Amino acid sequence: MILDNGVIRPMDTFLPSARALAIAADQIAGGVGVHESALPSPEVVDLGGRCVLPGFNDAHVHFAQWAIAQREVKLAGLPSAAAAFECVRVAASHLPPGAWLRGRGWRAGDWGPGGLEPTRAELDAAVRDRPAALVSRDSHSVLLSSAALALAGGDLAAPGGVVEVDASGQPTGILREESAWQFLARFATPSRAELLDAMRQAQRFALYRGVTAIHDFDGDLGGLDLHQRLVGEGSLQLRVLQSLPASRIAALRSLDVRSGFGGPHLALGHLKVFMDGTLGSGTALMLDGSGVEITSRAELQEIVREATEIGFPVAVHAIGDAANRNALDAFEATRELWEPKGLRHRIEHAQCLHADDLPRFAELGITASVQFSHAPADRDLADERWAGRLDGAYAFRSLLDSGARLVNGSDAPIEELDPLAGIRAAVLRTLDDRPAWRPAEAVTMWEAIDASTAAPAWLAREERRRGKLIPGQLADLTVLSHDPFTTPVEELETIEVVATMVGGRWLHNPPPWD
Repeated sequence: MILDNGVIRPMDTFLPSARALAIAADQIAGGVGVHESALPSPEVVDLGGRCVLPGFNDAHVHFAQWAIAQREVKLAGLPSAAAAFECVRVAASHLPPGAWLRGRGWRAGDWGPGGLEPTRAELDAAVRDRPAALVSRDSHSVLLSSAALALAGGDLAAPGGVVEVDASGQPTGILREESAWQFLARFATPSRAELLDAMRQAQRFALYRGVTAIHDFDGDLGGLDLHQRLVGEGSLQLRVLQSLPASRIAALRSLDVRSGFGGPHLALGHLKVFMDGTLGSGTALMLDGSGVEITSRAELQEIVREATEIGFPVAVHAIGDAANRNALDAFEATRELWEPKGLRHRIEHAQCLHADDLPRFAELGITASVQFSHAPADRDLADERWAGRLDGAYAFRSLLDSGARLVNGSDAPIEELDPLAGIRAAVLRTLDDRPAWRPAEAVTMWEAIDASTAAPAWLAREERRRGKLIPGQLADLTVLSHDPFTTPVEELETIEVVATMVGGRWLHNPPPWD
């Protein structure tokens, strides 16, 4: 196949653009100078001036959660608690008696400055005696109805968890961190059949968005097993790097497998550790002493040491400036163990950094796994809660200038799985009609796309196989309606994904196109 008459952006510094692209079987065969005799009887696809990029690689997604979230009550962006509970009431009215009501996306901070957290009394009024669980936008809190709380029989506490109580000591219905996750795992997790069906459908939507690969962090929800089921039935179309909870170290040691073990569509990735909570739930661990510590620096050092022994890099969730410092300290303390093995560690989110810690990512060789779309989404909360610390908040430009490597993900379902929106957020530092937020931290179009294509492939140790449109790499690509490098910034929102190819096969909207 030859893609001709368009703009090819290989995302390689030695080959900034080409007019045509040749594909043989599942690989890129050539670029500049390609003509029809390059392959036997090639199919020629007229791009009609459209732009071709490497397929987008979402470097941080909770795929099963995102998939099932498409079937839950959507609460993100609603202007008030009243609006949220009205959506819940309407949805509950269509469910059979006793069925769970699941929703996702609420954040009290979206309901105005100092917005009050919702309570189970409000939820009970909307769902009556039905068990209901509303997961917060950041997935670190859950609001439960009284019927749902009753299922636990008062057993709500968990190490690293928070159970909110009212003035009389009774649960308000809100659980945070480990308390929330353990409750959901025990009582409110969808069935495997539901999850698999949702994941099959969600893949189609990911391809519609130009996504060809993901780094999946739903290991604690059985992501590896679910993706294996899809592989077994021949329906896994995305390329998945599956991370697992660090609690699996002993099991992985007994299996004697390493990071990278797997096949072309599913491989083992990182071991995931939580240092703290989130900005939205007020549990990010800060240097002023606020927040929740889930894993200590000493504990992380031991996890990194054990992970190094079995050949796994570590992915550390760190939001607050104290959590990020503790994570960097742990990596530095164990550097002599993991650096000789070439392990590619990462810190997830890195949302608030102290100025002294910002250059340490590059110094230690730790990848900053960020979410470009979080900056405009979180700007109001960050202004409110992190005043005085904003110089190190969502500091994408500063990290790049220090020499750090950035990869970009959506963190779906917290934000939408939409790479083009993330790229706009990185370049414009806004996704609405408001002025750019902290515009000095904007990145270039090349940097934003690299963080969404080649850099995640490098982090997966797949840089020789995919991430760029150069000979010998896999033909994973997306066709865009316009070239983002030449489209005026005020028109970036008009760019659309036209088609998506994985391994030389059109999996979304094959040509010809109008």
